[in-house]
Amino acid sequence: DFRKSIGGLSALVEQELGLNPFGDALYLFINRRRDKLKALYWHRNGFCLWYKRLEAERFAWPAIEAGEATCVLTMKELEWLLEGFDLWAAKPHKALHYQSVT
Repeated sequence: DFRKSIGGLSALVEQELGLNPFGDALYLFINRRRDKLKALYWHRNGFCLWYKRLEAERFAWPAIEAGEATCVLTMKELEWLLEGFDLWAAKPHKALHYQSVT
């Protein structure tokens, strides 16, 4: 339900996700159409709620895996997400593990 504001989102973080809304994390929420994003975080003595609405296009968002309600992003990945990059489509090179050079 994207109509939730600070009270509803902080309760969702605490009760549904089992996380601490007063910690150092920033929590992102997205609507079904993936054109609106809310960011909730605690700053010293109160909650901050940021909202971004795209006029065209949609945010890339990971597919929800069974048993996983959250994913962790770095600040750089958050910046890329807000810029429109699909972080989950790009995959790194495969790690190679050799036993010897020859």
